Amino acid sequence: MWAYLVRRLLYALPILIGVNLITFALFFVVNTPDDVARMQLGVKRVTPDAIERWKAERGYDKPLFFNAQAEGGEKLTDTIFFDKSVRMFALDFGAADDGRNISREIRQRMGPSLAIAVPTFVLGLFVTVSFALMLVFFRATALDFWGVVACVAMMSISSLFYIIGGQWLISKVWHLVPISGYDGGLDAPRFLALPVILGVLAGVGSSTRWYRTIFLEEISRDYVRTARAKGVSELVVLFRHVLKNAMIPILTGVVVVIPLLFMGSLIIESFFGIPGLGSYTIDAIQSQDFSVVRAMVFIGSVLYIIGLMLTDLSYTLVDPRVRFE
Repeated sequence: MWAYLVRRLLYALPILIGVNLITFALFFVVNTPDDVARMQLGVKRVTPDAIERWKAERGYDKPLFFNAQAEGGEKLTDTIFFDKSVRMFALDFGAADDGRNISREIRQRMGPSLAIAVPTFVLGLFVTVSFALMLVFFRATALDFWGVVACVAMMSISSLFYIIGGQWLISKVWHLVPISGYDGGLDAPRFLALPVILGVLAGVGSSTRWYRTIFLEEISRDYVRTARAKGVSELVVLFRHVLKNAMIPILTGVVVVIPLLFMGSLIIESFFGIPGLGSYTIDAIQSQDFSVVRAMVFIGSVLYIIGLMLTDLSYTLVDPRVRFE
């Protein structure tokens, strides 16, 4: 197993370098360092001296990829790409283009993001798996038919409809919770209840249909017929046999998502004014803050690779036949 983990880590290194290179190239295809300086200075008629001073203070006064004026290895190292990229592998993200420390911002915003993402993930998993098991238990009945119809209808509705409709009905009409904003401590549940409920509701349709398909495939296998022939009840068959044997495809989708919970929800955080990592990323994209965008893409790539490794490791817990060679 340790050899497998080492190989996966070695594979991850070129992937992270490639992701960082593509992000860097795409950003500077759209904007030059001079464009970034003008945007951050926020002045219509900014002087060339102010632009050069801003670039020098933030390390944008060097060539992008290749420094022809340098000697030896500095032709590659004395560049914006090398200077902005190498430190990230030590989780040193430096400062944003507006001067704020990115690592400190991430630590501060991680709490609100997890406060939304974790309850949404846990509650959504419980609701969708339970709903899918209920539809399978009553398969080929009217309940199963209308349950699938409801799932398809929910899948067809944009998540923006749930957010806007929920804010209007629950917050503006019924005045049950604040329409937006965030506060820590004991007041946090008042601000988090609506985003969590809407987040779960938006994902019920697609997730339930997926889990239902998995359970229906398992329930038609030979071991299920053998269990029924021995007199095992349908509920025991579902929970002890079908659910257990369907864990590998479920874990494939679930474990990969767990590390990405730290990244926050881009849409929900923006609409509800929650100062998490999702809204932080959206704000950075809108303000063309390359330093923050680059850092968030890098973190997302690292977490996704960790999720894939956790998925492979979790297979050994639910299926003893899986071994790492």
